Amino acid sequence: MSEWSHIIVRSLLFMIVLFFFTKILGKKQISEISFFEYISGITIGSIAGEVIMGLESNMAHGILAIFLFGSITYLVDFLSLKSNSFRDFVEGKSTIFIKDGKIMEDNLKKEKYSTDELGSLLRQKNVFNVADVEFAVLEPTGDLSVLLKRENRPLTAKDLNMKVPNEKAPQMIIRDGEIVYDALAAVGKSKKWLDLELEKLNVTLDNVFYGQVDSYGELTVDLFDDKIQVPTPQTRPLLMAMMKKCQADLEIFSLETESADAKKMYEKNAKKLNEAINTLSPYLGN
Repeated sequence: MSEWSHIIVRSLLFMIVLFFFTKILGKKQISEISFFEYISGITIGSIAGEVIMGLESNMAHGILAIFLFGSITYLVDFLSLKSNSFRDFVEGKSTIFIKDGKIMEDNLKKEKYSTDELGSLLRQKNVFNVADVEFAVLEPTGDLSVLLKRENRPLTAKDLNMKVPNEKAPQMIIRDGEIVYDALAAVGKSKKWLDLELEKLNVTLDNVFYGQVDSYGELTVDLFDDKIQVPTPQTRPLLMAMMKKCQADLEIFSLETESADAKKMYEKNAKKLNEAINTLSPYLGN
């Protein structure tokens, strides 16, 4: 075999070997890695590169070295799950950078971070004023977790005592003009329902690039032809508007009738409908 052929064969072989060990070690190897995993990853990559380009070396020796480093990394991860002290030693501990709104200068020096680097990390979290921060901690992965002071946090529905519905993950039921039947079944819908919804939107399946069903069972689509405007779902707003109209009509009827029994009936049903509106408003919109 020629030199080029050797390189191609070795590259393909070690790509398969590295892929195999990455799958065993898990996604952590390519996302949040510890110091040990970082060193192990560099070493394994260096061994693979050396064996691929070093035509005189033995491929079996390279595979054995990768196997050993991969096994050690797997063992370290396993022991880290079993022992907190071992995990703290291998992966390190979190370091507090800001506490009670005050920068911990000694901890910055310990981790060899400057105030400029701290500011850069805060800006990555969309925080531009250090005075807005109550607590910030540097995670073992190098990421900065930030807790804003209470007055600087965004308002939530809980802060306003508002009831909000629980939401499920949206499901993509159309992809590149093709129906994803598993996702369609997961939301409890049928192809007949989908055909009806597409007919309401006045679009055809083969023109839909992306279709998604939200937790309310409403379909939204994105078309291949961007010039076509697709209306947004109006089922919930229309239902809420109809309920409010019925409630208002009942109140009007109670004011117009001269019968005491009829007035009492209209007022009672108007009150019940108003309670139903208040209960369903988080789901149907105000």
